[in-house]
Amino acid sequence: MPILNRAAEMQQEATEWRRHIHENPGLLYDVEDTAAFVEEKLKSFGVDEIVTGLGRTGVVGIIRGRGTGGRVIGLRADMDALPLQEITGKSYASKAPGKMHACGHDGHTAMLLGAARYLAETRNFNGSVAVIFQPAEEGGRGALAMVEEGLMDRFGIDEVYGMHNMPGMPLGTFAIRKGGIMAAPDKFAIRITGRGGHAAEPHRAADPIVIGAQIVSGLQLIAARNANPLRSVVVSVTQFHAGTTHNIIPEEAFLTGTVRSLDEEVRDLAERRIRQIAEGIAAANDAVALVEYERACPVTVNHADETGHAARAAIDIVGERNVDTDVDASMAGEDFAFMLQARPGAYIMIGNGDTAALHNPSYDFNDEALAYGISYWVKLAEQRLGD
Repeated sequence: MPILNRAAEMQQEATEWRRHIHENPGLLYDVEDTAAFVEEKLKSFGVDEIVTGLGRTGVVGIIRGRGTGGRVIGLRADMDALPLQEITGKSYASKAPGKMHACGHDGHTAMLLGAARYLAETRNFNGSVAVIFQPAEEGGRGALAMVEEGLMDRFGIDEVYGMHNMPGMPLGTFAIRKGGIMAAPDKFAIRITGRGGHAAEPHRAADPIVIGAQIVSGLQLIAARNANPLRSVVVSVTQFHAGTTHNIIPEEAFLTGTVRSLDEEVRDLAERRIRQIAEGIAAANDAVALVEYERACPVTVNHADETGHAARAAIDIVGERNVDTDVDASMAGEDFAFMLQARPGAYIMIGNGDTAALHNPSYDFNDEALAYGISYWVKLAEQRLGD
């Protein structure tokens, strides 16, 4: 079950688009160059309606099929890069110091552009397709910004779908699961205020370093002893800052880290226990712990019917044995979750082959995946908007 012939024909041109975007990355909402490139391409494809500036720098194109009215499905790609210095040495490496497409959003954008071109050429569907190019996926809640500015209602979107490349998954494969597929990536910070003093007289101090160490250990009990072992949660302390020299017990210590969970009940448990553990240990040692907990995007939850539709489209492209329909969930986060809260839909992974990991300065999107992604988007749109 091969990729579409037209997608294969677009391979070289889509590669050029992808590499142009790769050379000119922008962070968060500062993706004006990419958004302008997307707008230009959509105009050249004959897309019926193009709206820019949605969610500050997002772009939406509407492609109408046969007849009038009908259902609308949304296909979403993200456009922003990461604050990393690229070390790939590629001829098309980032021209912007300290910025690079280390998560493959350049490839996601190029795949959706290819699908938009094909769909605008053929119009082999009823209803309409909304191609959604989103800024600020990497921590900026760009999906939420677009939803809050009327993305779903303005364009009458009935279903919405997303896709992400996955290093380590073979080229020409897809993976999906119904329910939680990506975690809620929350953040916490704990400021411990003790009582400083001379390191030779610890009995006169309330040492925030020792207290912080106890808190770090205590937080490990959330996954090990508080949460149901069949319901995943990760609690990781990633920073511990305290002190200025070897012979002074400091007044304060500062911890920060992340919580990853796949359902709201476990998420609530983790937040509650972090507060109880930190505050309780500090109080028991004559100190005070102030806990700040920030909820980022929600769990990315695939709707059951739409997961089936997405899987069927992928199977039609690469065959059943190359589509994993019950892949393990990832504890990474994805703000497409906000779109899935607003409308039913599904999020699928596409194989990027044996490449460096995501968020790595050596990473590069595999251009050989472009035709598979274009074919998937087209097949999904035609199936969901078929006769």
